[in-house]
Amino acid sequence: MSNIVVERHSPSRDDRAAVEKAVNLLESFGSQGSTGIGVSELARRAELSKSTAFRLLGVLERNGVVEKVGQKYRLGERLHELGRQVLAPGHDQVRDALLPFMTDLYELTRGTVHLAALRGIEVVYLFKLHGHRPVPSPSRIGGRAPAHCTAVGKVLLAYDHDALDRVLCTELRRHTPSTITDRAGLAEQIGRVRAEGVAFDDQEAAPGLSCVAVPVFGAPGKVVAAMSVSGPTGRFDTRAQAASLRRVGAAASQQLTLLGRRSRG
Repeated sequence: MSNIVVERHSPSRDDRAAVEKAVNLLESFGSQGSTGIGVSELARRAELSKSTAFRLLGVLERNGVVEKVGQKYRLGERLHELGRQVLAPGHDQVRDALLPFMTDLYELTRGTVHLAALRGIEVVYLFKLHGHRPVPSPSRIGGRAPAHCTAVGKVLLAYDHDALDRVLCTELRRHTPSTITDRAGLAEQIGRVRAEGVAFDDQEAAPGLSCVAVPVFGAPGKVVAAMSVSGPTGRFDTRAQAASLRRVGAAASQQLTLLGRRSRG
């Protein structure tokens, strides 16, 4: 008699799989999170069966994470509320004030535009506009990334000595073959960023992705955010885009400084 082995799936493993599928489904909304997208397209992007996607969307809808509009789904208000909890006090005001400048930068470069702030030794993305030639990127609104391997992170570290000291006391994790993991090399590069006012990321956070970033000042000497533009390595010249980014960053800094003076009366 042959032995029949029955594979038993633990509830914890099944739960993890369901959560991972739900997260993949949410990430599949991309830039259409507010406009809506059909279940078939979401299933295709998330590499799920249509029935699985439909079932997960039903659970997410009941919990307010997604909303159904006609035959399409969009991200729900509860997800936006959770995202706002990631931001420190004041970050939402900075994002709203700089939105016109982010749009200007997109129009000038047609690249993917980011706005980020420092949270500990990581950057948190406050806003993102997808470019015409997007590259797979770890960035998402409300998401975080290590500061040492991103252009926005290097800019923010250049103006926050305490955060830089903490980064230099930690192990610099390698994300791609180009990631800087040598503390002395990172410190030297941050020094150049402080002197030049611009930072570059050449496939350090993700393969095939190049990025350039500048600081945004809320008051003289006080950096409150970093603004960047990125595109596919080899087809997006970050150094050629630096001039446009500098101009927009300077205008954004002037606006934030003016708003700060007005709020102080």
